[in-house]
Amino acid sequence: MRFSIPLAAVFAASAAAQAPDLIVHNAKILTVDARFSVARAMAIRGGRIVAVGAEAGILRRKGPETKTIDAGGKTVVPGLMDSHVHATAASMYEFDHDIGDMETIADVLAYLRGRAAVVPKGQWIRLAQVFITRLREQRYPTKQELDQVAPDHPVIFSTGPDASLNSMALKLSGVGRDKHPKEGQVGKVERDAGGEPTGILRSYSQFVRITGGSGREATQDDRMKRLKMLMADYNSLGITAVADRDASPGAVDLYRALKERGELTCRVFVNWHIDPHQPIEKVEEDIRKVAAHPLHKYDDMLWVRGLKAYLDGGMLTGSAYMREPWGLSKIYSIADPDYRGMLYIQAEQLYRIARAALKNDLQFTSHSVGDGAVHALIAAYERVNQEFPVRPQRPCITHCNFMSPEAIERMAKAGIVADLQPAWLERDGATLRKQFGDPRLRFFQPYKSLFEAKVTVGGGSDHMQKIGGLRSINPYNPWWGMWVTLVRQPRWTEEPLHPEERLTREQALRLYTINNAFLTFEEKNRGSLEAGKLADFAIVDRDFLTCPLDQVKDIRVERTFLAGRQVHP
Repeated sequence: MRFSIPLAAVFAASAAAQAPDLIVHNAKILTVDARFSVARAMAIRGGRIVAVGAEAGILRRKGPETKTIDAGGKTVVPGLMDSHVHATAASMYEFDHDIGDMETIADVLAYLRGRAAVVPKGQWIRLAQVFITRLREQRYPTKQELDQVAPDHPVIFSTGPDASLNSMALKLSGVGRDKHPKEGQVGKVERDAGGEPTGILRSYSQFVRITGGSGREATQDDRMKRLKMLMADYNSLGITAVADRDASPGAVDLYRALKERGELTCRVFVNWHIDPHQPIEKVEEDIRKVAAHPLHKYDDMLWVRGLKAYLDGGMLTGSAYMREPWGLSKIYSIADPDYRGMLYIQAEQLYRIARAALKNDLQFTSHSVGDGAVHALIAAYERVNQEFPVRPQRPCITHCNFMSPEAIERMAKAGIVADLQPAWLERDGATLRKQFGDPRLRFFQPYKSLFEAKVTVGGGSDHMQKIGGLRSINPYNPWWGMWVTLVRQPRWTEEPLHPEERLTREQALRLYTINNAFLTFEEKNRGSLEAGKLADFAIVDRDFLTCPLDQVKDIRVERTFLAGRQVHP
């Protein structure tokens, strides 16, 4: 790695003789070090931890200017990290108007009917990321239903890369009986028995051009304020660092502006969005530009260190690329018995992109949901590994939901890391079980198997919309996420989903701390509470290790600190 991180021990040695700025004592400190040690106190100076240990020894370091926090015996944990967010977009989702929770098709249609009453006729109405797996009916709204509630508007119900459209939207997009994907592009127009489009489009963006908007335009100041609100909410849950897994140049500019104003309260690791469908020479040129970006130089608050592409479709929409056919499905509107989903990048292009990224000191990751996509990305990394070792660049697989014993073994051997989202297990497990059955879900989010194979896996949310740890689409409350890995209980069901893959509490906390630090090349700088590391930590209202299991999801953060500075409340 070109940009090395200063060794924590260097700071610890130089600061040890000086009085600390802050001492936290009378605490149960879960250090999450290699032995998962528990300490009673820690001392902080200059934003870093200078000592962790017994209370009497730490308090002896107190100087006349040292502030102290008596934690009252409460638990202290390292600052939590989310391995996968889309913070800039998520913060703006309800900028124009509130969007209520939707659990049924009736909820969806009521929302669209309400928008049709206020949006001028002929303008597009779009509802994004209300996943069909999370609707009680477990299906898309039909073209006819969309026509009924908004006959005078083009309507698109988009969920990931796929969408359901009404008749006007199909007509404006030129999608009729003879419409097919452009040559060289991957997509599909679902049709009824008579050959007419049903309204369901796979990879809809290649067919649909949405013009105009149905809400007020946001200014840059609006975007800054909303992003600050979201960061504050992250802090309220103990989150002190996030990985933006698909950042645009505009998103990076927003983070940078907040950082320059001293208002960035979460550390941000950036995976820059890359378009893999350009000629490979153009892709490689874009990769070199990202590597030359000023923010590629290490900074513990904002670091452009990776690239992101999309390899397949969505599990929540019916287009993840699988090794075996999906099977006929009313849930996903699949009529082709041989349909395996959508693979967007072919093997040679994928290999060339991964190679260029890793060679230019950029971690590569790709949205890879189905087991077919997971195996394809592993194969690309293995091919690069024949030319130079990939392990130092920690090549990543994002989502990595459907796996296999072979995939886990190959990831461990090559040093491939994984970025998973427990929310999908709880929110979508019931629908997936209905579609695939338990045997095919044996290696769905196999957390225990990954830990046992020593594949470093980090926990995240894929937070895309709304502010609020549990009201967001894809909840980002990390305590709830840890609870999901401990119980593996899909909602609306009575049986856990492969309980043999449950984590222990220590493993669950590692998932959101030191493991995520490793995924972002920061394990020597944060992720545990050890001398020399950044003083990012949270004080919580109950003991994570011993509280009743069902209370884990209800843990409340009383204070959050970033580099020793309180950022919540």
